Amino acid sequence: MAEQAPESGPKPAPVVIKKYANRRLYNTATSAYVTLDHLSQMVKDKTDFVVYDAKTGEDITRPVLTQIIFEEESKGGQTLLPIPFLRQLISFYGDSLQGVVPQYLEMSMTQFARNQEQMRRYLQNAFGFNPFQQFESMGKQNMAMFEQAMRMFNPFAAGQTPPTPPAHANGAEPPKGETPPAAAGGAEGIDDLKRKLDELQSQLTELSKKP
Repeated sequence: MAEQAPESGPKPAPVVIKKYANRRLYNTATSAYVTLDHLSQMVKDKTDFVVYDAKTGEDITRPVLTQIIFEEESKGGQTLLPIPFLRQLISFYGDSLQGVVPQYLEMSMTQFARNQEQMRRYLQNAFGFNPFQQFESMGKQNMAMFEQAMRMFNPFAAGQTPPTPPAHANGAEPPKGETPPAAAGGAEGIDDLKRKLDELQSQLTELSKKP
């Protein structure tokens, strides 16, 4: 039996953008200078690109994409990042949980993007539904889940005072082998985070199945 051809060919190489000292961006594929607005449109058109510093050759794609987000957020009426989310995100820089956050955000956004067309049709066709309010509600719920999951790993990150361990009779030390409450919750916290991530993915999958 003949083998089936792959559904799609190899992924094309990303377009190379060079950034010069005068902050001008040069598209090597079109041999033309471009702006951040051009790069923003390339992202929306799903055109992959990388940005290199023309002098040092350093990959500066991440700061350039961040700059695009900053420019978009500065435009009136087009904000996507709520202030509580930004504060929460900033608080994790330098934190021991910093490595967990990118994976969580990437998984959530990938799942959301995968189901966005189904979700959009469902919200628009549902009786008595305001899709914008529903998206806002879903966003708040996801943020609440995210903050709750992060607090399980670092319950005192927001300046809360650690709870005082229960006193033992006659001021005696805890019996040997007895695990303090803070230490006992570590493994359970990880399991709860995994469970909440699974629940979030299940909710998005269920929405995508509805006509």
